[in-house]
This record gives sequence, structure tokens and C-alpha cells, in this order.
Amino acid sequence: MKNEKGFTLIEMLIVLLVISVLMILIVPNLADKNEHVQSEGCEALVKLAESQVETYRIDHGTAPTTIAQLEDGYLTESTCQGGKRQLAISSAGEVSLIDVPSS
Repeated sequence: MKNEKGFTLIEMLIVLLVISVLMILIVPNLADKNEHVQSEGCEALVKLAESQVETYRIDHGTAPTTIAQLEDGYLTESTCQGGKRQLAISSAGEVSLIDVPSS
């Protein structure tokens, strides 16, 4: 026989076992962090909207009364968590998050 170099079946199985164990340990931890990442993203969106309300107030002399006014040149996104929560502005110009009713 020729002296062929390559991996044996046992070596390949060991590599697949190691990869499988790593995946079993890592994937559930990533899935658990998804909700935390989504909530942090919503908080960041609220802070961004608050700063844009101030910018709008400086530009126009009054606070915006609707999110639509902010979306016209100040905000590009008004929803977070996959469209489940949306920004809302009070009459005083305070920004908050409201749940979007599922249809």
C-alpha cells in the first residue's frame, strides 16, 4: 500500500464530537441572551428618541406631539423587539414604549 496521509475515521469522529459538545454548551447560552439584548436595544431607542425630541424642540421651538413628526427627518425607526413595542410621545414631549397589540 502507498503511504497516504489523511485523517482516519476515528479522528474525524473525535473532531465531530468536540464540535458537538461545544455547540451544546454555547447555543443555549446565546438563546438566553436574546431577550436581554432586545430590551437593551429598546432602551437605547428610547434614549435616541429623547435626544431627537430635544433636537426637534430646538429646531421648531416646540416639542413634537406625535412620533410621525420625529420620523420626518429625525428618527428612522420607531419600533423595537421585532415590532412588538413602539415609541410614543406624551403631550409634554416625554418618550415611552407601548406594546403593539398583536393582530
